[in-house]
Amino acid sequence: MAGRLTLSAVVGVVVIGVVSANANTSAGGSSSGHGTEGSSASAEHNTTGTKDPGTSQAVTKKKVSLAGDGDFRVGRDIEPGTYRSRGNTDGPCYWARAEDASGDTDSLLANDHVRGTGYVTVKATDKVFKSSGCKNWEAVNAKAQGSPATRMTGDGGMYRVGVDIAPGTYTSTGNTDDGCYWERTKDAEHGPESILANGNVTGSAVVTISAQDAYFTTAGCKDWTKKTA
Repeated sequence: MAGRLTLSAVVGVVVIGVVSANANTSAGGSSSGHGTEGSSASAEHNTTGTKDPGTSQAVTKKKVSLAGDGDFRVGRDIEPGTYRSRGNTDGPCYWARAEDASGDTDSLLANDHVRGTGYVTVKATDKVFKSSGCKNWEAVNAKAQGSPATRMTGDGGMYRVGVDIAPGTYTSTGNTDDGCYWERTKDAEHGPESILANGNVTGSAVVTISAQDAYFTTAGCKDWTKKTA
């Protein structure tokens, strides 16, 4: 996978057709290597058919999990919050947050292609969330706790700090041709302001993940191991 631009370059909205560095391991899922399993709690799937106490009509609750294909109206089809999609293969999964339903490029707030597992935060001010070719999305608990791992697959993608992986200093060795990309972020909104630091690496990489970081993304790297001293 080709390396991505670091913060020294302009960081903008991902264009359709560009495969990005996204997760292969997340809380509650299996990794392809040394990631965590079962570390994050998520909301239950769709709940429907409850009765309105004032009528005999069944009331359908808004979805906290949704299909991997479709356009979803925020506040009607999908609640604001952070969602996770797991088990995606190279390239086909695409999502977008939009400020309206025009379909115009100018309406995009953020978008990405997902490999493995992806996290995205849908804001209350968003109007539409679009998903194509993805595995189902599920709401994740913002206060979830887990047993964070101290190793992660170098091509695993997006890890939730403190739930999927423990904070600390990690090393990855044997990377070639700037193919290793990493990114520390403060949220899952995927805007330019979300990125705290990032880089493309050849050879050995050393990155300190802070307890205040929200997510760490890695793609095309050799496995990462937390330093013990």
